[in-house]
Amino acid sequence: MARDHHFHIAMFPWSAFGHMMPFFQLSIALAKSGVQVSFISTSKNIQRLPKPPPNLSTLINFVEFQLPALENELLPEGAEATVDITSDQIQYLKIAYDLLQHPFKQFVADQSPDWIFVDAINHWTAEIALEYQVPLLFFSVFSAAVMDFFVHPEFIVGEPTERVRSSPESLTFVPEWVDFPSSLAYPGFEANGLFHGFYGSNASGITDAERFYKIIRACKAVAVRSCPEYESQYLNLLEKITTKPVIPVGLLPPENHKGRDQITDESWIKIFQWLDEQKPRSVVFVGFGSECKLTKDQVYEMAYGLELSGLTFLWALRKPDWAAYDVDVLPSGFGQRTHGRGVVSIGWALQLEILGHPSIGGSLFHSGWGSVIETLQFGHCLVVLPLILDQPLNARILVEKGLAVEVERREDGSFTRDDIAKALKLAMVSEDGEKLRVRAREVAVIFKDRKLHENYFDRFVDFLKLNEENIQGDIGTENSAQPSDHPDRVEKIQQDTTGVSGTEIGGMEEGEMVFSEKQGSESQTLPISEGMVNSSGISGLQVAGKIGTGFCTEVGLTEVMV
Repeated sequence: MARDHHFHIAMFPWSAFGHMMPFFQLSIALAKSGVQVSFISTSKNIQRLPKPPPNLSTLINFVEFQLPALENELLPEGAEATVDITSDQIQYLKIAYDLLQHPFKQFVADQSPDWIFVDAINHWTAEIALEYQVPLLFFSVFSAAVMDFFVHPEFIVGEPTERVRSSPESLTFVPEWVDFPSSLAYPGFEANGLFHGFYGSNASGITDAERFYKIIRACKAVAVRSCPEYESQYLNLLEKITTKPVIPVGLLPPENHKGRDQITDESWIKIFQWLDEQKPRSVVFVGFGSECKLTKDQVYEMAYGLELSGLTFLWALRKPDWAAYDVDVLPSGFGQRTHGRGVVSIGWALQLEILGHPSIGGSLFHSGWGSVIETLQFGHCLVVLPLILDQPLNARILVEKGLAVEVERREDGSFTRDDIAKALKLAMVSEDGEKLRVRAREVAVIFKDRKLHENYFDRFVDFLKLNEENIQGDIGTENSAQPSDHPDRVEKIQQDTTGVSGTEIGGMEEGEMVFSEKQGSESQTLPISEGMVNSSGISGLQVAGKIGTGFCTEVGLTEVMV
């Protein structure tokens, strides 16, 4: 289908902010490259997203769909994202979300975008894309390692069945198709909930696994928010399994959403003044986002663990549903006992601004992929306490790479205050944790290298434009993607000293905050050989290509493998 209008991409993420925010960041990056983007979601979700920079506003069009109401009050009034509901209600959100296929089909018919970008839930976009001959791209908000775990080779070539993974126990082993040493597996207590949530039936009538595999089979390419410097083996494996072009778009590292002079909330002004008074890299930031709904026992054990550790901390804590009042959120007397060395903020947090403060040295968090990217760009040591979805797999890989300490757990998944305190002290102050702290600072060179990630993204845009017309040919039918023919190739990157700045899009929305209880040389990438060609028939100079598994970074005279 010939298209002579402005190059146009339709974005349609799942209604969870862990999905919408990476899609939004991808939209910003595409707009900076001159691509017209239509970002599709529900009205309330779009209202809660950050505003694009004024200079990009004409290139990003927000398309608001009204989420259909369900009978019998299956969803609370005004609930349009997973953050608005309990985990048991997510299946009903999927029912309402599936009804958006009708306005989406009309949108595609009217607008005829050049590409459609989706993720793991809206499987019906595959049929719509085929009907209107628009290429479909799967944009993974997860790491390549996580994708490898779930993209079983048998599911790519046939209909999803239970023959591959028939029990939670099957998730506790490294997949047989991961043909290199790896710790990619779920512990038993994590596997049970994940198995039933992903492979089990739900009220929508289709499992998450079926949704996922339908999209993977139908898409013409897979884009991953990652880079070979972090997980080259997993990226190569993903292309081998899917037999489709797998393109790293870079980490899309966000920048601080607002400067200190733009913060007007009195509570946050005081919090940053308090941070200014702390020693460099002495403060632990604790944050579990909005999707992880912590139980009372979990919150209290974290609190007691922070108290036992003796460390200085800043805790951004979403008010739990079980707490009637703010005073009920934490153990009695916790504020008095930690007065002067700890601050707790209830509500939305300015996470990027916090992580970028010089006094922050470590982070206790859930190990969600987006938060991993945000945290490692500042070189903070990581204490991981994974709770849901991809988080346990991310945690395994981070520990495997020497970048994190994982909080010890019981067989039922519970943890104690002693487990929290032990992990925090090991990461932040123990001599045994020095290698971890050094490692985190080394890897930050890669995660914060904007020039590196911009180069990957430029290749991604080239791929989209070069393949828009012939995508129905080579990419869709060859299914012959192979790993690199140059496994010994090493790509070296120098630390970014240019100060090149991208678009400021990071951070979270501000909400009501409680301030404790009483506490008032230019980066360069070596060129890829012109003879290197991936399955799309495009040379590595045009797209990310396959460069092999031997990636490293050069920092001064020291080569650092991630």
